[in-house]
Amino acid sequence: MIPAFEPPRLLRQADAQTIYANLWRPRPGPAWRRERWELGDGDYLDLDRCEGAGPGAPVAVLCHGLEGSSRAPYLRGLARALQARGLAVAALNFRTCGGAINRLARTYHSGETGDLGEVVARLVAERPGRKVVVAGFSLGGNVVSKWLGERGDDLPAEVRGGAVISVPFDLAACGRRIDGPGLFCWLYRERFMRRLRRKAAAKARQHPGRFDAAAVARATTFGEFDELVTAPLHGFASRDDYYARASAGQYLAGVRRPLLALASADDPMVPEDSLPREAAAANPAVRLVVTARGGHTGFVDGTPWRPGFWAERVAAGYLASLVG
Repeated sequence: MIPAFEPPRLLRQADAQTIYANLWRPRPGPAWRRERWELGDGDYLDLDRCEGAGPGAPVAVLCHGLEGSSRAPYLRGLARALQARGLAVAALNFRTCGGAINRLARTYHSGETGDLGEVVARLVAERPGRKVVVAGFSLGGNVVSKWLGERGDDLPAEVRGGAVISVPFDLAACGRRIDGPGLFCWLYRERFMRRLRRKAAAKARQHPGRFDAAAVARATTFGEFDELVTAPLHGFASRDDYYARASAGQYLAGVRRPLLALASADDPMVPEDSLPREAAAANPAVRLVVTARGGHTGFVDGTPWRPGFWAERVAAGYLASLVG
């Protein structure tokens, strides 16, 4: 039984939920141990890990959102909640997100599931039989949902299921929303775009000529960035091709392990009508829970001075139940 979400009176509005949870919340977290995993393609992944109740404890693989990392407050909050339930945690820092620019002429994107698959495979090989669950926020939730849907029954027996929060299941619709008018859309967009432009400039110096660096420096929208950088670096014909192929909503029919998806109807970045209600209802392995309020990766309850984080508690409880 999932408890109802009730925001505090001062944080009922979607942008208040979103901004408070991501900028002003307390930031305690686990004591991470950094590991760098070399990959067969010549690149690497940075993983941050923390221990569980014992050497054979189940492990949760966590995926952050756009321009996040293992340092993101929402990811640290979920990691703490899982560790308190006895699970070990492995936080995947997507390429360019671990504190350094990766080596290859590529970065990360919403539909890149190969790195998640590599992490899960290595964790399974590291300790066969240990139960594994996966979780993701926003972009990372799209990656988790798409991966589970792509793989279907072709997953290690150790993988028991997953939980995702504030997923942009329809990337085109979400892109139109965040690239749209309004002060808060501009604030969210520009906060992300500053980081994306800075990383793109570093990637252009590292691999000259792979995209139009001057045009990227002038880009102000996600649509422009995805057309100029994401698509050409990752083998998509265009921005629209990327959105069409990478959106996780279309993959939910293939999910065969239990998946809990938490979403908010007032999410300022994910339009309510883009949520895959029909696809979730048609698949008994998928449970989509949509609250009236909560913002984007917000879901703050309690009080502003003693906050709780409903989605992280619910996800942690659900994941723990899968491995209990």
